[in-house]
Amino acid sequence: MWLIARHSNGCGAGRIPLPAPVRDALMRWYVGTGSRGDEEAGIMLVQQARIGEKWIACDCLPAGEPPPILTPAFLSEAETYYLRRLTSANRPEHLPDCPFFRDQATNRITEVRTQESPADPPTGFFEVLRPAPEKLAQRPDEDSTDDRTRQASVPRLARLLWRLLNLSGLNRCPPLAEDTAELSISSEFKVLSTAAAKIEIAPGIELGRAFWTHAQALHSRRVYARLRELSHIWPRGHAPQAFLALFAQEFRGSTIHVAGSDPVVLANRVQSPSIRGNPIKGPYLTIIVAGEYPEAHGYAPLRAYAQPIYSGQRFIPVDSEFERSILRELINLRWSFDRNGIDLALEKPVFDTLTPAGPCRPDFVLEAHSRSTGEIRVLILEAMGSNDDAYLAAKAVVHPKMAHIAPVVCIRPRDLEEGRIGSLVRRAFGA
Repeated sequence: MWLIARHSNGCGAGRIPLPAPVRDALMRWYVGTGSRGDEEAGIMLVQQARIGEKWIACDCLPAGEPPPILTPAFLSEAETYYLRRLTSANRPEHLPDCPFFRDQATNRITEVRTQESPADPPTGFFEVLRPAPEKLAQRPDEDSTDDRTRQASVPRLARLLWRLLNLSGLNRCPPLAEDTAELSISSEFKVLSTAAAKIEIAPGIELGRAFWTHAQALHSRRVYARLRELSHIWPRGHAPQAFLALFAQEFRGSTIHVAGSDPVVLANRVQSPSIRGNPIKGPYLTIIVAGEYPEAHGYAPLRAYAQPIYSGQRFIPVDSEFERSILRELINLRWSFDRNGIDLALEKPVFDTLTPAGPCRPDFVLEAHSRSTGEIRVLILEAMGSNDDAYLAAKAVVHPKMAHIAPVVCIRPRDLEEGRIGSLVRRAFGA
């Protein structure tokens, strides 16, 4: 095998032969049978090839023939380097018995996720990035799955944002009598920042020390200056990293169009529940992690998660446009309940609840408190926004679990269109 110039066909002069031990370690790492030493050697070779603008040519074909090409790639979601096979109509294929004949399994975070995907609170510190050599590992961890399986997983960055929302209480809407604070983007971010001060990124380092709510901190490079400052005291076993929570109306690919600032460009595409099969318009509450990026020879914004929210005045997360419309009706419904002496509060759960029948995560939980009798009743409201067979089958499985928590009311698009949500909720509460 050889290191070759990028965009070449791998023939002619200038090829750099790989030593046999490096070649063998690369193969063992690629197929997943190597030792930790093989893994580190393979990662180091791929990293240096990418930084040096080289490709890798395979030697599985007879001498004199153009070799199959492997290109080095960096996967920001998993913080690791890997090899990508360069395939096209005019590129030679590897022999069927060559280790590089099939794609390498990598720690990719799938785009395929549904509301029924398990969502447990993240464990440990408020961190995403791992220090070397841990970040070189190819084995899938709790936050990712092999893309080739197309299985659903919830990114850790999403669960960290939900943890902040849950701790701050911003995923809840209180009764009118308690909803006295002035609503604004500034007040929502203030609550979020207060919650950040109560969480540690690493032992002895609070999230609030490396947390910003405006993109100017990135553009002015204050984020990187803080990371350099903190890196001297960052505990061993943890990677220096900083977080930004930003309000955005739009994102495209790896670019977030932030309100009141220049766009933020990441090292990787933005992840979001707003995908091709479930488009959700802005606004979004985005969380960005910045850390060491070898190819930038320093720090950079590496990845982000864009969570659709109700509005800039209420950072309540939503999983669909249908949910956002229902939430609007529920927030307004508090007025009629209040006139009848009932305090109505609502919550958008972000993590699963364990029931005797198994875990589940309702779309909305409503709590009605009678000011005259003191009685409290709880109701689960499910947004049934699709008629897809797989969707309905998944809901049929989780609804019996939810019934262990409270009575379940299903809302369909026609209920919204015909203004029946209020009457359905009142009837379910017996009001």
